[in-house]
Amino acid sequence: MSDAATMTGLARRGLVPGLALLVAVLAIASLAAGPVRLSPSDIVAALLGRGDEAIRTIVTEIRLPRAILAVAIGGILGLSGAAMQGLLRNPLAAPSLFGAPQSAAFAAVATISLGLNDALSWGLPVAAIAGAFLSVFVLVAVAGRNASLLLLILSGLAISSLAGAGTALAMNLAPNPFAALEIAFWLLGSLEDRSMRHVALALPFIIPAALILYLQRGAFRALALGEEAAESLGVGVARLRLVVITGVALGVGAAVSVAGTIAFIGLVAPHLMRPLVGYDPARVLVPSALTGAALLLAADIAVRIIPATTNIKVGVLTAIIGVPFFLWLIVRERRSLAGGVA
Repeated sequence: MSDAATMTGLARRGLVPGLALLVAVLAIASLAAGPVRLSPSDIVAALLGRGDEAIRTIVTEIRLPRAILAVAIGGILGLSGAAMQGLLRNPLAAPSLFGAPQSAAFAAVATISLGLNDALSWGLPVAAIAGAFLSVFVLVAVAGRNASLLLLILSGLAISSLAGAGTALAMNLAPNPFAALEIAFWLLGSLEDRSMRHVALALPFIIPAALILYLQRGAFRALALGEEAAESLGVGVARLRLVVITGVALGVGAAVSVAGTIAFIGLVAPHLMRPLVGYDPARVLVPSALTGAALLLAADIAVRIIPATTNIKVGVLTAIIGVPFFLWLIVRERRSLAGGVA
């Protein structure tokens, strides 16, 4: 084996521990960042139940739930993006591009508008998960097995537009200004003012979703060879689609139910990792999840330290960063297709 190959193998083995360390550092930074700056010793003392009572309240009741949700939601979005790309064998596949968060938000705000749920109701993640499941199921059904990039994007655009129109209608028909404000929460995406109740709402769905998607890594590897080859290796492609749809719907729906729509994490994370781990869809899953967690933690820290008269919503920041990245990916894909034709 060459020295270059040895170095590449060592780098790949050290990638996941390195990303885990980065997530841990950013989580500590998340606990420290805010109007009241805290030192690492203050944070440790507060987590151990010691030190000043006001600092303990800030850390354990305000910032800790926010950091936990950033890790969980960023992780499941990154993992869902990698799983969608593995299932559809398309590097531009991601839940946010195909209407899953938008549909989850619509289902959630519709139940709020109708008075069936409030922001802390257990029915809210159930409604959001149902909306996300329906959107991904419709995408796979409409686009077909070997959908082109254009067909996938057009199908996703139609689903997103329909969900957006439904959300606007629910906002328009809101029975009072307070319901309209709750609906606006879903549209912007935020981790601000979250509590352990929000953590308890989301994690029972996000953790099983992550396990469901991770356990399909072998099937994704076989599917990369083509559907016929995967079937010959014992992979039930139809079942795999249903399982991935279920996992993505569980994770994305639960994320939206507590944080609103946070776009492009699922698209960006796998692309950042793929050059480092190679193009094996099984290897990209865990690094994408850790990268998604790191990205959302970093974005949530950024919205707290960027000078502004009011706090910038984290969903707005991820969209501002994600849209240029997506356009760059489309240009790169177009060039590669032009080179292949030439």
